[in-house]
Amino acid sequence: MHFHQWKRREFITLLGGAATWPLAAHAQQAAIPVIGFLNGASPDGYAPYVAAFRQGLKEVGYVDGQNATIEYRWAEGHYDRLPALAADLIQRKVTVIAATTTPAARAAKAATSTVPIVFTTADDPIRLGLVASLNRPGGNVTGVSNLLVDLGSKQLGLLRELAPGTTAIAVLVNPNFPGTERQLRDVEAAARVLGLQSIILRASSEREIETAFAIMVRQSGVALLVGADPFFLQRREQVVALAARHALPAIYPVREFAVVGGLMSYGSDFADSYRQVGIYTGRIVKGEKPADLPVQRSTKFEFVINFKTAKALGLDVPNSMQLLADEVIE
Repeated sequence: MHFHQWKRREFITLLGGAATWPLAAHAQQAAIPVIGFLNGASPDGYAPYVAAFRQGLKEVGYVDGQNATIEYRWAEGHYDRLPALAADLIQRKVTVIAATTTPAARAAKAATSTVPIVFTTADDPIRLGLVASLNRPGGNVTGVSNLLVDLGSKQLGLLRELAPGTTAIAVLVNPNFPGTERQLRDVEAAARVLGLQSIILRASSEREIETAFAIMVRQSGVALLVGADPFFLQRREQVVALAARHALPAIYPVREFAVVGGLMSYGSDFADSYRQVGIYTGRIVKGEKPADLPVQRSTKFEFVINFKTAKALGLDVPNSMQLLADEVIE
């Protein structure tokens, strides 16, 4: 009887031991940092930027699937989904959130004052309330500032040079994007200096983009400037096709538009800023504090011309512009 009891107890102890092995293995797994990646757009179109982000992480020694796990959350252009997505990442107990795009950065900051956040934004991070100062962010947030919204005069100057017949500038913006009003002020001021009339067109859906183009083509001498917004990048095929159909000279905020047939782009080198976000994210996983990491200014700008599109529009690209371009798509 005693012997039988002993055997049973020993058996249970053995079982208990076996039951703790998977737990120990799980504890080791749990030590692998989970990195949250929050973005206002959709993965389509962001592949080069995600690759750049992973490259930055790798430079600091973290590889997804090896010694780190990246949890991706995409709002697919529906910015109202971001707060729930941010809350979801916080529940997942992520070590840090890479909030790429301005709406994502704002949603992440509103969701937590403790989980570190690394942003990339096209607007002024102080004005957006993301950080107290660039050199000493001071809280749980730091990142990379692109300042795409202050490039109006440069973009309009390039448009005017390539399409000298331009008398009015149509500005396509998304009313749901936090940087829109500031961007509009910048472009309207630049248009006044050049003596161009401005036509402001707001669109936050595919149908509204179609409507905006219908309004643009009612007037002659119109050129198009597309606002810096993840939503338009996501819809770039549609926007570029409409510009081609209506023979509108256009300038876009990032090279991805020129790659799919847009006339030209001038703006921050997005991939470079995502790489910097990756580096900061990795440094925070290693133990550095966002408060001690100054906000980086993206100083790399890219000017891309699509020669084929210029030819189709009957525009001659001056030599000076060809020399200025970082990339010419034949």
